Amino acid sequence: MPELCRFLGIVIYMLYDDHRPPHFHAEYGEYRVSVEIETGVVEGRFPRRALTALLEWYAEHKPELLHDWELAGAHQPLEKIAPLE
Repeated sequence: MPELCRFLGIVIYMLYDDHRPPHFHAEYGEYRVSVEIETGVVEGRFPRRALTALLEWYAEHKPELLHDWELAGAHQPLEKIAPLE
C-alpha cells in the first residue's frame, strides 16, 4: 500500500489497480475510511477530529490526489503529498 502522507496519526494511501471512482484510503488507529477524490464522499468511520483534519487536508490537495490516482493506474511510483500544517 503506497503511502502518500502521514500526519496527526493519520496514514493516507492509495492502492494500485483499485476500483473506480478515484479515491484514497486513510487509517487512524483501528478506524478506516475511503474518500472519493472528486466528490469528497466518505465511506467508513473516523473520530470527528481526525475526519475534520483529513477533509481539510483533502481539500488542499485534491489536484495532487487526482494526479496520484492517474499514476497508480499506470503503475508508476506515487508522489508524496505534504501533511496538514
